[in-house]
Amino acid sequence: MKYFLLVGLLFAFTSSFAQYTEKEKLAQMEQQREFEKARQIRAQMDSGIYYMDNEKYAIADEKLKYALSNMKSIPSDLTFYFGKNSYFIGKYKQSIDWLTKYIQLKGTTGQHSAEASDWLKKSEAMLLQQQTAETQKALEVLSKDYTIDCGPTGKVTCPICNGSTVIIKKDYFGETYKACTHCHQKGYLTCEEYNLLLKGQLKPSK
Repeated sequence: MKYFLLVGLLFAFTSSFAQYTEKEKLAQMEQQREFEKARQIRAQMDSGIYYMDNEKYAIADEKLKYALSNMKSIPSDLTFYFGKNSYFIGKYKQSIDWLTKYIQLKGTTGQHSAEASDWLKKSEAMLLQQQTAETQKALEVLSKDYTIDCGPTGKVTCPICNGSTVIIKKDYFGETYKACTHCHQKGYLTCEEYNLLLKGQLKPSK
């Protein structure tokens, strides 16, 4: 009886140990997968930094954004590099956001703190210029936004060929002549055609 009890206990222990070993093996495999995934993501980040340093800013942007999208927790140095590269691709507001994050995290003692502060100032200056230019553009009054009265004749000398009905192009071999594609070889546009031309809506004849 004791023999069978001992065998049963031994079998139960062996089975339990085997299950534990299998779980441990699965856990190790999962850890290895996570480690490899993290390594690949870090490689993409390092690649992005390399491309930025070599002035391939669009490629760097793709690499760094991939790292941002796939990292569970964003390291502070990535906030710096992404913010810096954003300046080079003209995304100044984005640059300000990420560089500010780096400075908030590291203060003045971080590895990139001084450089981050410099790029932040540049991004702020460029964003101000951009916003000023956009404001001025919004205030521009352009003729294409209005319908022009062409006078009693109802027509205007064709501005494409200057009324000659012919477009002259110069190249290395001399001059080439081509019939005007807008005035139908009349030398003028009707008022309707002229206003369409101003708006960029007058299609050339084939």
